[in-house]
Amino acid sequence: MDLAKVLAELREELADLNAAIDSLEQLPPARPKRGDAGQRPPQAAGGERRVALPAAANGRQRDSA
Repeated sequence: MDLAKVLAELREELADLNAAIDSLEQLPPARPKRGDAGQRPPQAAGGERRVALPAAANGRQRDSA
């Protein structure tokens, strides 16, 4: 493999990458999405989410007296 050819190809790729970087740097900054404050609400202790289940779903049943 010819070293001069490899270097020439790499320089071409570098020029393409620099052009892409320059284009991206000229874009306006992205605005946050509507309703997105950038932070998530804190989770419950232990990292688990707790959901209240109806009485019949969690194994408890009402006494029918």
